[in-house]
Amino acid sequence: MKLTTQFGAKRFLAAAILLGIGCGVSAAQDPIVVAEAAAIVIQTIKPKKQQSPYAKFEGTVMNANSILITVRSKENELAVLTFTLAEEASVKMQKLVDKGGYQYGDKVTVFYDPATNKAYRVKGKASKPI
Repeated sequence: MKLTTQFGAKRFLAAAILLGIGCGVSAAQDPIVVAEAAAIVIQTIKPKKQQSPYAKFEGTVMNANSILITVRSKENELAVLTFTLAEEASVKMQKLVDKGGYQYGDKVTVFYDPATNKAYRVKGKASKPI
């Protein structure tokens, strides 16, 4: 028993010495601040244009008239959607159809309501009439 108490006392003394040295070393590590630099503005962030509240479908035209437009997806060749046009879009499409309209293969973006598949805006460049 005498041996175990001496051994425990030696461990306690060694732990106290290491703890004291560790605290002394950590207290000596105060950071030295020379000067603070001002932030440099490289480029300001420009706000993005307001996004459309409608879903967007990008693809190529398969068929288009003043009432509906059928578009094949740009990402998936098998995805083909037919959209009925809203009143405002129908009026614009009728003007475009009078000039030649969208032809097969024209690239368009359709903004539509996913619940009804009603197109509210069709964006794209119509090719020259045949």
